[in-house]
Amino acid sequence: MKINWKVRFRNKTFLLTFIPFVISFVYQLLSMFDIFPKVSENNILNLVTQLINALALLGLVVDGTTVGIGDSEKALTYEEPSK
Repeated sequence: MKINWKVRFRNKTFLLTFIPFVISFVYQLLSMFDIFPKVSENNILNLVTQLINALALLGLVVDGTTVGIGDSEKALTYEEPSK
């Protein structure tokens, strides 16, 4: 499975799933070492969720051009998202 990561990171839908994943991963990693940040994971995830909801309400999140988890041969050649 080949994925054009440069273009994926410009895809709004991908970013809206990737950012909460990274936040959760960092908190889980820190908790393994008994390091607890002053701001709870739930508060940060709630803030990110509210931001995503606001962007979705404004219609800025919708991107129906990506199907599945892999990119097509054509999409692998893109330097930026197709218009």
